[in-house]
Parts: sequence; C-alpha cells; structure tokens
Amino acid sequence: MILYKNGHALIDDRLVRTDIVANHGRIIEISPEIVADEQTEVIDCTDRYLLPALVDLCSYGANGLDFNTADANGMKKILEYYISHGVGTVFPTLKTDTDEKLCRQLALIATLAKEYPEIKGIHLDGPFISPNHCDGALVPTQQPSMDKFLTYQKAAEGKIKLITLAPELPNAISFISELSADKVTVSLGRSDADADTVYQAIHAGAVSVTDWCNDMSLLSANEPGIAGSALLHGLYTMTVFDGQRVAPDMLKLLVKVGGTGRVAGITLNTADAYQGLANTVTLCGLRLAEAIKIWTTTPARMVGLQNRIGTIEINKDADFIMFG
Repeated sequence: MILYKNGHALIDDRLVRTDIVANHGRIIEISPEIVADEQTEVIDCTDRYLLPALVDLCSYGANGLDFNTADANGMKKILEYYISHGVGTVFPTLKTDTDEKLCRQLALIATLAKEYPEIKGIHLDGPFISPNHCDGALVPTQQPSMDKFLTYQKAAEGKIKLITLAPELPNAISFISELSADKVTVSLGRSDADADTVYQAIHAGAVSVTDWCNDMSLLSANEPGIAGSALLHGLYTMTVFDGQRVAPDMLKLLVKVGGTGRVAGITLNTADAYQGLANTVTLCGLRLAEAIKIWTTTPARMVGLQNRIGTIEINKDADFIMFG
C-alpha cells in the first residue's frame, strides 16, 4: 500500500488537505489523518497538490513522433512524454492509411498497452471519413464497412474504443448503430454532413464531434452543420485549447454554451496536455477546478470510463498527478 500524506487534493471541486491510501493501483481510503502501518510506503505530499491525471482522447503523437509511423520504441517515447506531462489516460490516434499499415500500427499499440496502462483505448480517426477532409492522407479514404472495422479491431485486440467518421458516407448511419451496439464511442468529424444527417447519426448512437470547427461543416445563417448541431443537440465536443486552431472567443462560446460537462480537451499534436489545461484556464477565464473537468471527468464520461478515472474518489484508479 502507498499513503500519500498531507497533500492538497482536488475533491468535489475543492482543494482540501487530506491523506490518500492506494493499494494495487486503486484508491481505498481518503481521510484527513491516516496513520501508516509498517507495511505502508509513505509519500510526503506537504505543500503539493494532487489532481486527477489528465485524459487525452485524440492525439496523433508527440515529441516529433506519431502513431501512424512510429515503431515500438518510438511509441514508448510518445507514451513517456504523455506521462511526464500529466496524462494518465491516452487513446493513441491513427489517421487514414493503408489497411496493412493500420493493422500493423494497431497491433503495436495493443502490445504496448500491456506495458502501459495509460493506454485505455485506441481512437481510429479514419479511414471512414470524407475525401474532402482527409488531412493530407496519401491513400484513399474508405466507405464504412463493419467487416473492415472488425479487421482493424482484430489487429487491435479489441482496443478500438473510439472512432471518428463522416456520417454522410454510404451506409454510415447503420454502421454507427452497429458500432454503438458494440460499445464503440462514435464521434463525427472530417465531414461535410448537413444538420439532418447529423440528427440521424445522433439517433443511431453518435455522441460527440472531433476537433470542433475544424474539418467539418460549419454554422451558417441557414444551416447549423456539424459544428452548430453539436451545440444544438448537446454532443460532446473534442477541442484543442491552443487559441489558434480555435480562436479564444470561440472557445469561450463553446464552453459557455456546452458547459465544462460537454467539452473534452485534446492535443492532436499541437501542444501537451499540461499546456492545454493552462490554456483552458487563461483563455476561457475558468477556475482550475472547473477547467480540469474538460481534461478529466468529461472525456472519461464520454468513453464510459467515469467509474475508473477522472476524479479522486474511493474505489477509483489511483490515477492522479502531483505538483507544487
């Protein structure tokens, strides 16, 4: 067992001085004063803050490396970078590529997940996307196919938990229904879908949009597109908080309309998660206790991990970061 002693932990939206005991990676006790026995390792957290570890559901890579091309050692360097920047949960994200390369990289990530518990799922951002929004892919995008998805899922050892797709593609709506039934979180993006198509996708099971206001149909006077429909229907919105990919005033608008309970911060490969959290505070004028929800509880709930991560609570993973 490990006793984290005298830290200031973020619990119920407040920083409180408390002790925390973890056993086999699980929080088993939280109390103002816990006395350690001889078998308990004690970590002095005096003058340090304990926050839930950050969650990044859409990241192509980091530190000059990306998941589409990295070998096993390169992927380890990416994961170590995440961990050193406060990320406790990451969904390695793959973009459109050949079937051979996707299956190869999916298998590498699945193997890596056995060593790195931070990998709690894989995000497939393509190839079932619009050819108008393929983000520089050198191979053609594909139409939705459950058979093809199952080929990817087999290579990933079942670890694909999140997928971004374009709902206007042939068979996409039925594909979304099948994915949702298999408990794969469906996000809309890389798409020119109109509001009616988005509405059908939502009823089929889609719950979020990826990279809000980028590579998607936008709000206009006569058509809300994906960006506007996300706000209208209360979808989760995965968003980069760097003030450039989405302008600061637009980020403020998103958080004001959607609330911190529907916005999930992501990095893609533009900035690290620590900086993303800091930007969320400064760009949106939020308290830390509010801003951190965008990087913890909201993404955890979006992919069904809220019972394990996102907050510091008894019976949840001992998945927090210390600083100060």
